[in-house]
Amino acid sequence: MTTTTPPTSVRFDLRSIPGLMPPSMVTPLDDLSPGGLPQVVLPTGHTAVHLTAYPDVQKILTDTSFIRSDTNVDDGPSFLPTVMPEEMLLNLDHPHHGRLKRFVAAAYSANTMAAFAPTVRRIVSDAADALTPASSFDLMTDLLEPLTINVNATYLGVPDDDIPGFRHLSRQMQLAHDTDIPQLLEDFWELYHYLEDLIAGRRPLNDGLIKNLLAAREEATPPVTDGEYAALLLGSLVGGDQNVLSELSKIVFVALSHHELWELMSTNPDSIPVVTEELLRLLPLGRISTFPRIASRDVAVSGGTVREGETVYADAHAANRDPQVYPEPWIVDTARTSKRHLQFGYGMHHCMGAAMARMEIHETLVVLTAALPDLTLASPVDAVQWDTGVLVHRPLNLPVTAGK
Repeated sequence: MTTTTPPTSVRFDLRSIPGLMPPSMVTPLDDLSPGGLPQVVLPTGHTAVHLTAYPDVQKILTDTSFIRSDTNVDDGPSFLPTVMPEEMLLNLDHPHHGRLKRFVAAAYSANTMAAFAPTVRRIVSDAADALTPASSFDLMTDLLEPLTINVNATYLGVPDDDIPGFRHLSRQMQLAHDTDIPQLLEDFWELYHYLEDLIAGRRPLNDGLIKNLLAAREEATPPVTDGEYAALLLGSLVGGDQNVLSELSKIVFVALSHHELWELMSTNPDSIPVVTEELLRLLPLGRISTFPRIASRDVAVSGGTVREGETVYADAHAANRDPQVYPEPWIVDTARTSKRHLQFGYGMHHCMGAAMARMEIHETLVVLTAALPDLTLASPVDAVQWDTGVLVHRPLNLPVTAGK
């Protein structure tokens, strides 16, 4: 129910909402590293230096001497004990990473996403209009799940008829557990071969990013190979749908759990970017925040030294709750003006889809809070069930009532 006096700011402890934080995938060790730093055991059994302070995590993420490719090997230190194509951006190091990132950067820039925003707002508005006559529905399955794939398929130029054939694969990949490796690999390669068919012209394409990048692949030096292009598109196809869905659904869930936050956005749409950033800071995408790296030299950090050859887990989730950077770090505070969070990473491996995720979340919240200002959860907060894998964590259902 909408209050008579709309809130002008909101503060609450996020820990008051059950289910939001997935279980950790690392096991702390009592012994410090040779350089005097905390250590954890990864699911693969490898020991890693565990960095949690914001300045240290940011330092590792921007230092190109910390190597990703050396972890993408048989029996390498990882959260998923398997080897993925070396062309994937998350597995590339300087300077190879920069070449491919530059090739696709303009397609995911803030300016490009601003131009795409009206299309997204139309898609969200059409979806909301279809629901508003109903007094109750499942916001997750009836709106958010179809929304993110429709937006992403429109941008990429993937035909609607293809969605049923691949969407379940991307869902299963992102929700895979570290014990599901055979199924993960089967789903991964089926989706990868689908992208290879698109690239080779064996399947039809609509106008969109895939066609545009195919036409521009010779502009890179050297030209982008089929393998590199498939690896790039894999991140776009999966992350632009499943990852956005996971963060968007949790933001909506939090706002409906503390309805004063929903009311704030409904009565003051200018607050939506601040609300979005504060919740992105606090809501982990899944059970991990970055992938392990291997130090190629000694590097000093607060409290000790990372030694050459050591595996490092730079924990962005913990850094986003560093009390030295974010006073009262667990408090959702719509008046907060703190340093940029690390939800999308930092430096070379900063998520290429960050601007798209922010734009899509913003447009969805603008439309939904305006169209459905009295939307409320139809079940107790602690009754909401969760889907949890290594890479994403999100509500399984969001039953709601539309209010007036």
